[in-house]
Amino acid sequence: MELDERRITLITYDKQREERSWNFSDHSTNRIVFIESFALLRSTVASPLVRSDSDVERIVLDRCSTESEYLSLLADLPHSFAGDVLMIRMDSTGFLSATGRGGDRILYSLGPEDVEFYLETVRLVQPSEALQRHVLKFRPRVVENIEGKAVKAQ
Repeated sequence: MELDERRITLITYDKQREERSWNFSDHSTNRIVFIESFALLRSTVASPLVRSDSDVERIVLDRCSTESEYLSLLADLPHSFAGDVLMIRMDSTGFLSATGRGGDRILYSLGPEDVEFYLETVRLVQPSEALQRHVLKFRPRVVENIEGKAVKAQ
């Protein structure tokens, strides 16, 4: 039996929804491990496996939790865990919690295209035709500043 030295991506998903085309190939950058339920994922996150940060690189909640459950999971993460935590909502939008320069977590709001881009670029799902052709679409977003003026997001 060969030892798989790739880092682990923990995924829990709603089994009532259509399953994604997860990338189980040897070319995948991560070893995908499915967790049966959100409750089991929470106990796994509290385990020494994640606390040591030796194996788990990222956690994906695919259409299986609420925003409050996601925030509660983030609050319970060991401070030493530096991996991404992605929540995909029922409408394919999501939130990504990633570690910033100072070690603090940053929370990003993602549109459906952003979620798909993230999953494809970290090779968790089979690449789409657009990604294979190296056609990436970046759309500038307009946000409002404190004075209520529209500005282009950087």
